Amino acid sequence: MKINYVAVIGGGTMGNGIVHVFAQNGYNVQLLDQNEELLKNALTTITKNLDRQVKKEVITEEVKTSTLSNIQILTNASKLNKSTNLVIEAIYENKDAKLELFKMLNNSMPPEVIFASNTSAISITELGAATRPDKFIGMHFMNPVPMMKLVEIIRGFATSDETYDLIKTTAESLGKVPVEVFDYPGFIANRILMPMINEAIFALYEGVASKESIDTVMKLGMNHPMGPLTLADFIGLDVCLAIMEVLLDGYNDAKYRPCPLLKKMVAANKLGRKTGEGFFKY
Repeated sequence: MKINYVAVIGGGTMGNGIVHVFAQNGYNVQLLDQNEELLKNALTTITKNLDRQVKKEVITEEVKTSTLSNIQILTNASKLNKSTNLVIEAIYENKDAKLELFKMLNNSMPPEVIFASNTSAISITELGAATRPDKFIGMHFMNPVPMMKLVEIIRGFATSDETYDLIKTTAESLGKVPVEVFDYPGFIANRILMPMINEAIFALYEGVASKESIDTVMKLGMNHPMGPLTLADFIGLDVCLAIMEVLLDGYNDAKYRPCPLLKKMVAANKLGRKTGEGFFKY
């Protein structure tokens, strides 16, 4: 089996980035979202990112044109291409919403179609068990997708070797570096990253240092490209909180307890870049 037709569900930041890299590498991609405005914004974002690549001479104008011609946007799941080989879910981090979506897709898509989730922490085993366990896998892309090389390929308890091998090869065809990960809360990236961000928030909460000082220490002392509080704003504080709650629930270990300041900021809708204010103002 070879992947030719891909459907991406969710027109947000991750969804449009995933569509971008697949379309740019010759795949026919359908982007599905119920929000028509979000779809238009996704196409605008992809076009702007392609323009940036053309300006930097990373791609040609012809590649930009062919990439956009490979993309179709949809608001109705019934119009998904029946030749689709791979469906990638990239909606918000909520287990119940993802389960509901995959159950609907399981009833409407042919049984040979592979399902993948871009979740950053939710159990691939649990999502797969509700649908097609052997053909269910995690594809956790990093943000921004067109630039970041890493893809965590997460094997659920019942993911078949055939599914894993095909998805690994597919990720490589995108110019990505796939890393095999087994299904434990937070996988690798967020199991390590999010407690670090959470600890930085605790340091601010406890008055150890200012937000600027905390970020400067990590940038200059640890050679991180951006500080943990700036990174939290970039990711979205609501996403950070959701991942910490998955880690706490999954491991039942107090070291994953979300900082009260993080919870308060999410309650106040100060979520970072996407709302214009988090630890910093944008």
